[in-house]
Amino acid sequence: MQAIFKNGGKQYKAEVGDILLLDRLGLEPKSSIEIEEVLAIIEDDNNIEFGTPFLKAKVKLEVINHGRSKKVITFKKRRRKDSKTKRGFRRDFSRVRVLEIINK
Repeated sequence: MQAIFKNGGKQYKAEVGDILLLDRLGLEPKSSIEIEEVLAIIEDDNNIEFGTPFLKAKVKLEVINHGRSKKVITFKKRRRKDSKTKRGFRRDFSRVRVLEIINK
């Protein structure tokens, strides 16, 4: 069984046991969270349920740890203008494990 859920403006496809990188959650490691914004549940290729916009289902996650991704450099240069900018960005994330998909 797979679930497609929404978190932080992004959509994730998950099975039980998967490890995902979500935007940083304000929770301690080894704590759990239930996400109720489930968009679809895929039981097999012939049986797919879609929500309008959400289903009455939950995805239970466990926070493993927090971290920061590698730095992404953005560099803008305007030719012949003596104008350039250089910026770096590191995304904060929470690594979570999918414990259970509850379909009501």
